[in-house]
Amino acid sequence: MNALERKNVEAVTAFIENEANHGELYRTDQFFAPQITEAFTDRSCAVDEILIQGDKVTARILITGTHTGSFAGNLPTGKAVKVTQFREFRVVDGEIIEHRGWFDTGTLLHQIQAVKQ
Repeated sequence: MNALERKNVEAVTAFIENEANHGELYRTDQFFAPQITEAFTDRSCAVDEILIQGDKVTARILITGTHTGSFAGNLPTGKAVKVTQFREFRVVDGEIIEHRGWFDTGTLLHQIQAVKQ
């Protein structure tokens, strides 16, 4: 990893770890995304893995929380959950200029037993 890539990884990691940015992290174009913040009010996130190629940084983020609100039509279960979010960032000169993400809602629904086996 060269110095510029290291700087870009540091910018993304700092963004993810800063709780003030978590509102941005939970926004995606996915249908269920707005419900994540309402259904898992004690959620926290941590960087699980980062991949970098030039100005593109992809982060796998592990989100943990408790199912305390309605999610996808499922009433609160009180269960602890772990969900993966993937987020792609474009970083120029150490500044994030765009990012987008998606959640692994299939795994999340299974954890709250919304999907029957």
